[in-house]
Amino acid sequence: MAENGKNCDQRRVAMNKEQYNGNFTDPSSMNEKKRRDREERQNIVLWRQPLITLQYFSLEILVILKDWTSKLWHRQSIVVSFLLLLAVLTATYYTEGAHQQYVQRIEKQFLLYAYWIGLGILSSVGLGTGLHTFLLYLGIGTAIGELPPYFMARAARLSGAEPDDEEYQEFEEMLEHAETAQDFASRAKLAVQNLVQKVGFFGILACASIPNPLFDLAGITCGHFLVPFWTFFGATLIGKAIIKMHIQKIFVIITFSKHIVEQMVAFIGAVPGIGPSLQKPFQEYLEAQRQKLHHRREMGTQQGENWLSWMFEKLVVVMVCYFILSIINSMAQSYAKRMQQRLNSEEKTK
Repeated sequence: MAENGKNCDQRRVAMNKEQYNGNFTDPSSMNEKKRRDREERQNIVLWRQPLITLQYFSLEILVILKDWTSKLWHRQSIVVSFLLLLAVLTATYYTEGAHQQYVQRIEKQFLLYAYWIGLGILSSVGLGTGLHTFLLYLGIGTAIGELPPYFMARAARLSGAEPDDEEYQEFEEMLEHAETAQDFASRAKLAVQNLVQKVGFFGILACASIPNPLFDLAGITCGHFLVPFWTFFGATLIGKAIIKMHIQKIFVIITFSKHIVEQMVAFIGAVPGIGPSLQKPFQEYLEAQRQKLHHRREMGTQQGENWLSWMFEKLVVVMVCYFILSIINSMAQSYAKRMQQRLNSEEKTK
């Protein structure tokens, strides 16, 4: 696996000697310019440059819509087939008949799986911190969410280009300074990289089967060393959708069993000073969640809201707002990168 892409390494070296105005550009100056461009883009955020950020965000949306319109226009047969299929499904859905019982059953199952798979994807790609989806989701969603780092690194290796991605650049630097790494974080990343590179399928499976915040590095490693797609995705899918999911199910059953929860609440009450004041809100919150899960709300019973549930709901709102802001900032920075690349191309052609 380590020998895969040897020609790509040679191509990368050749590209570092890029010709500019008849002379070869110094790689150090190229890296310095990339660093300055990256720092300039990182300053394009709503809390620093709100007007420019919103302007670039709107322009990036227009660019994306234009690109997608162009792609769809060149794939008219696929678009027409999709619209015909959609028309047939719509007619089937709204037409009365004996088939409606099957339609409703399929709709219910589809929405259920789409919801949990969607949560898994969002958990993997970073919607919030996985707080809501850490325990219960379909592992296929998180497996799909791990594909972007793999494809990004694979495309970069095949093209010889260096994508402006912080995780990929960190991976490149880690490979360059592998022998001198001293801190625990660097050694842990190197261990993941070596496991995936040397063991292959079973190394990926091991990394995917346990809670592993460094799994993005495994995806980048597989893409960089041109691991076949089905080797990477198959091991990731088995690890996350089967092994890891069952480990989490056992963890949930044991941790949230009634006697263990009661012991935890009693332990909170035993904390000197603040224990008794924290114990009651936790009991009320856990009881409210139990009633919601078991659908045992009695009619006419007023459901009070304690400060713990209030804080949790506000935390979720803050996480969603931060996710929306991060999307706006990211798209604005993407448009700024387009502008920088256009200027660099114009300078090279002068």
